[in-house]
Amino acid sequence: MKSTYLVITSVADSEHPILRKIANEAASQGVPFVLIGDSKSPASFKLSHCDFYSIERQQNLSFSLAHLLPLNHYARKNIGYLVAMSAGAESIIETDDDNLPFPEFWSEKKRQVDAHHMVDAGWVNIYRYFSDRHIWPRGFSLEHIQDDVPLLTGQKVTDCPIQQGLASENPDVDAIFRLTQPLPVEFWQADNVALGKGSICPFNSQNTTWFKDAFPLLYLPSCCSFRMTDIWRSFIAQRIAWECGWSILFHKSSVLQERNNHNLLTDFKEEIMGYLHNTTLVSELHKLVLEQGEKNISKNLITCYQKLVDLALVGPEEIPLLKAWLSDIQSCSMSQ
Repeated sequence: MKSTYLVITSVADSEHPILRKIANEAASQGVPFVLIGDSKSPASFKLSHCDFYSIERQQNLSFSLAHLLPLNHYARKNIGYLVAMSAGAESIIETDDDNLPFPEFWSEKKRQVDAHHMVDAGWVNIYRYFSDRHIWPRGFSLEHIQDDVPLLTGQKVTDCPIQQGLASENPDVDAIFRLTQPLPVEFWQADNVALGKGSICPFNSQNTTWFKDAFPLLYLPSCCSFRMTDIWRSFIAQRIAWECGWSILFHKSSVLQERNNHNLLTDFKEEIMGYLHNTTLVSELHKLVLEQGEKNISKNLITCYQKLVDLALVGPEEIPLLKAWLSDIQSCSMSQ
């Protein structure tokens, strides 16, 4: 786990059992653990093997974004990514405070992986390769949940600087599934699947590994709901990844989720924008003419988020935050 950092955001106290378990395991693996708090975090928070950033400590950082992000929003996790980058991270793994890691969570990840690879497959319901249940990931196009999944081809070595792991028992599904279908769901220990150009599936921020070249794509938008920020990030990350020749890896469960308490109707309300617009958003992103190559990621991010503004999915105030993020990343690179 050389030069790998773990980033979580939470408002729980330091007695939280999962945070304590994660802190201890991160220490045993030699993985620095960055925890980003919010205005509801306890002032007395202190946990061994955990580098906690209160709001006050965040605002004392040199990052421009630290002064622009809204309070009480999951997008404050962006500060944790910047902290890891500035410390010299070569890869970042992220999860949440309700995910118990399996031993595989801590295993060394490689960018080049064997996987069943798909291109030009459109919407691909990844969960169907790991379960025979009628299940779909949060953010998946409702118009396509009845579609058959494409047959898997043989495995090949694929470049995947973004890697999504599944979560056992209480996977990341939307409020419609939770209101209508039984849980738990135990996923199969199936083969890796990688989605390349023209293939799309939402991925979340609950069990995801990012390699350095893809760090700019970590940006979580602020001008949308908690339930959509990582989903819309994933659509933009995938669209830009196509221009870099990258694929997105989906692999077997490496965490077990003991989900925090949620009001499912509140979740439903916060997901409505996605239910109504995810399909259109992906279609519009697909139509964009972007610049090829890793050197154009920043430019492509601005183009993609401007499209979200044009579609009225986020407000125009998102663009200054994004530009602050890109400026802060540049500062991180120059300081190393």
